[in-house]
Amino acid sequence: MDSIFAKSKNVFLDTVNAKDYIQLDRVSTIYKSLKDSISKPLKMVLLFGKPGTGKSMFLSKLYDDLAQECDIYLYETPILDETEFYKVLAQDIFNIRYNDTLNLTQFMKIVKERAVEKAPIVLLDEAQLYSEVLMEKIRLLSDTRCIKFVITLHKTEKEDLIAKEHFQTRIWETFELENASKAELKIYIQKKLMKANCFDTANMFHTKTVNNIYKLTQGNYRDTNKLLYTLFDIYHTYEQSNHYPLSTTHIPNKFVEMAAIHTGLINA
Repeated sequence: MDSIFAKSKNVFLDTVNAKDYIQLDRVSTIYKSLKDSISKPLKMVLLFGKPGTGKSMFLSKLYDDLAQECDIYLYETPILDETEFYKVLAQDIFNIRYNDTLNLTQFMKIVKERAVEKAPIVLLDEAQLYSEVLMEKIRLLSDTRCIKFVITLHKTEKEDLIAKEHFQTRIWETFELENASKAELKIYIQKKLMKANCFDTANMFHTKTVNNIYKLTQGNYRDTNKLLYTLFDIYHTYEQSNHYPLSTTHIPNKFVEMAAIHTGLINA
């Protein structure tokens, strides 16, 4: 029989899968608005937020939800070479293979010649990794309205991305993702565990424990996942050694602190 702690640990693997999406009221409202924006005549849609707030998960779910309804393409890893970027899009969207170089002018011609009533949707994750030159050309492509781009960007402390002139003039809708509140974090943790039928461990997360986790992660989903993966890994290790009586009624704070030290959330 599989260990309940090993099973719970795997719930918090740092992966992006639409099937792992957890519905929270505020997050679901944002997601519905993002999904609705796809049907509007927008040039570009921006999804931004700090790392670990769920941007990649949003794109993954959007792709999963719309794949059967429209032409939609998800690029989780940025294609940094400009020629390769056009070639990949030409192949995927228009089924045109290029062996030689392909520049913006040539690709624009393809886009306008092959334009359809319902523009294909291109989802670009981690767009902050693209060069300014390529981002400007992506914005020019969006101006044709023949391709609709949905991009994710990290929000940084030093600059407000929305204030950038090129976003003000070309992006018509923006959505910001934030860390979970304490109440949302508790629901998130318990729902993830219950979704995997880990009901016993879901009940271990009382309000006091979640508040301690929140102090360490500030409600960041990625940091929370890493912390809880390590927490249950510690539980599993103790379980295998049989040197410590384990309870599923509560989580000792020293276990949370050990996990935080292992993940670097506490400097030992």
